[in-house]
Amino acid sequence: MKRLKYISTDPKICGGKPCFRGTRIPVSVVLNYIGAGDSMDTVLENYPDLTRNHILEAIRFAAHMVNFEEMEIPA
Repeated sequence: MKRLKYISTDPKICGGKPCFRGTRIPVSVVLNYIGAGDSMDTVLENYPDLTRNHILEAIRFAAHMVNFEEMEIPA
């Protein structure tokens, strides 16, 4: 997976869980919305700091993670 543009980790933010860069919005929150059947539009209405590209990167990130491959997440 190429470098992540919208997702980062920082041990001081959300316990180091992957979040969207410059926010305290965990990637898991968006994935839970999508997994529950909510649309991208619903996510964007609830999190106006995010864009479609943030959501698409979250989905690619999740797909990559289930492949059990190691990857570096920049701070």
